[in-house]
Amino acid sequence: MNPTALMIMLLSLAIGTTMALVSHHWLLAWIGLEINTLAIIPLMTKTPHPRAIEAATKYFLTQASASALILFSATMNAWKTGEWSITLLSDPYTITLSMALMMKLGLAPLHFWLPEVIQGIPLSTGLILSTWQKIAPMTLLLQISHLTDLNLLITMGLASILVGGWGGINQTQLRKIMAFSSIGHLGWMMLILKFNPQLTLFNFLLYITMTAAMFFSLMSISSTKISEISSSWPKSPILVTTMMLVLLSLAGLPPLTGFSPKLLIILELVKQNTLLLASVTMLASLLALFFYLRLTYVMILTLPPHIPPSSTHWRMTKNSPLAATLTTLALLIFPLSPTFLLIM
Repeated sequence: MNPTALMIMLLSLAIGTTMALVSHHWLLAWIGLEINTLAIIPLMTKTPHPRAIEAATKYFLTQASASALILFSATMNAWKTGEWSITLLSDPYTITLSMALMMKLGLAPLHFWLPEVIQGIPLSTGLILSTWQKIAPMTLLLQISHLTDLNLLITMGLASILVGGWGGINQTQLRKIMAFSSIGHLGWMMLILKFNPQLTLFNFLLYITMTAAMFFSLMSISSTKISEISSSWPKSPILVTTMMLVLLSLAGLPPLTGFSPKLLIILELVKQNTLLLASVTMLASLLALFFYLRLTYVMILTLPPHIPPSSTHWRMTKNSPLAATLTTLALLIFPLSPTFLLIM
């Protein structure tokens, strides 16, 4: 892609997200979300492959439907209350706005577009879609968290954790696995959104860190299938080892970063006397743990036959300092969790 065009698209993404973050007015927030949607579509289609065009079309139709629902609900709410303020919502429109924002995030049962879209686009665009594009809808959900329906959040949160675990088990494509991982993590955030929005924000920041670290690692070894990462150990043993640890961190195993939000969420659910919900959530997360462990097994504990004896550095793209920083954060933040929660 032309560097100037790329810069314009990335700048538009930044402007759209910033506009949605700083606005107190539903119309401005909607404009920010629309700029975000339109800016990423050229990035999806920068390699003019039929699969990329299909992914961009699916993404556009889904996001346009969610945006239309947001605009309709906000307009009806303004008609009823006389206010466009984000935090002033009347009863029926809170649910429709929440559903529209969840559709933009890709929460189950409104998740069907996400795996297909991420599978059809390059890893670099998949990184933006899995991290940056989630910021604006999640911030709007956090702003209206005190008004949202608790039953809706728990239902969609549990459904997302189950779908995220169940859907990823049988996958061989790494981008689809990361998409189902994203759905599962967002489900954990929805469970706790009403009880403790601060903890949802903490979980979201750690999710972005871990997912970005994983995508950067996959971009370094140019892998999109499980069969490709199985032969990546000879290329760079250190990188593959850190990738394995990032996967275990995404799975939520102690003492890695990903254990921190899961532990705090379960403690919060127990504190709210929702023991059954906490138990079901922990059992559902075992599904996701299975496919993360399957990936780590393929990467570390199996070696392909006929490994070439020559050095294979030419097969890799150079890793950036940003990727190294994100990987370090994705592995070592757990001891600092109380500090971060105090700051927030």
